[in-house]
Amino acid sequence: MTIQWFPGHMAKARREVTEKLKLVDIVFELVDARIPISSSNPMLGEIIQQKPRLVLLNKADMADQEKTRKWIAHFAEHQITALAINSQAGTGMKEIVKAAQSLLEEKRNRQKARGIKPRAIRAMIIGIPNVGKSTLINRLAKRNIAKTGNTPGVTRAQQWIKVGKELELLDTPGILWPKFEDPEVGYKLALTGAIKDQLLSMQDIAVFGLRYLEEFHPERLKERYQLSKIPDEIVELFDQIAILRGCLASAGEVDYDKTAELIVRDLRSQKFGPITFDLPEQSPI
Repeated sequence: MTIQWFPGHMAKARREVTEKLKLVDIVFELVDARIPISSSNPMLGEIIQQKPRLVLLNKADMADQEKTRKWIAHFAEHQITALAINSQAGTGMKEIVKAAQSLLEEKRNRQKARGIKPRAIRAMIIGIPNVGKSTLINRLAKRNIAKTGNTPGVTRAQQWIKVGKELELLDTPGILWPKFEDPEVGYKLALTGAIKDQLLSMQDIAVFGLRYLEEFHPERLKERYQLSKIPDEIVELFDQIAILRGCLASAGEVDYDKTAELIVRDLRSQKFGPITFDLPEQSPI
């Protein structure tokens, strides 16, 4: 299955982001800590050009902590500053302003030497749908300004938000990209909720999730569904999960759609514990 999602408002958002770049000092790229590369727009480099970039690994509580540390080190090796945050709980908020100030210190010193009075840092927040941009803004601003939701595509228009005296944020709609060259990227985005469920085959997404667990976390998979061993055939695995969880049709047959929804829901709600689906050694950067 090939997953693509590039609604018209996203194409418009890309144009608007490009136009507004000259107004900001730095770009905050918000990614999902579980999929730091899969949730990073590969068009971002050409969009932001030479602007300083701070990568924020959001939903860090849902990712494997050790792998998140490896990701931060991996980004640092490529001269990219990255921070692990949890916008829902407010973890890591103070470090964002400090990191932005550090990245802009040289530029601000030059401005100061020329007699330019310091002002609040202007930052643009960019991220794919449902990665938590509005929640982050509300946390930083300490009030509900940006509209939030647990489905992709909530933010549609740009808006400026003041964060104390040190920071001004330009929120932008979530932007995906026209084509996922690697099919796994689409599956990971779907599995973590970045793409509307109505556009997907939930069974395909569930199969991808089960295969990932089988390869990297087999003991968690067996424990969750009380399996003595993991069947070789995916249909048999579905059958065992369906029987255990009561995902059966009226005639006693397995309801595969219902079973798939259960599996995906379990993965999204951390029933298998914190999981990182993107690994640093697989990164293209």
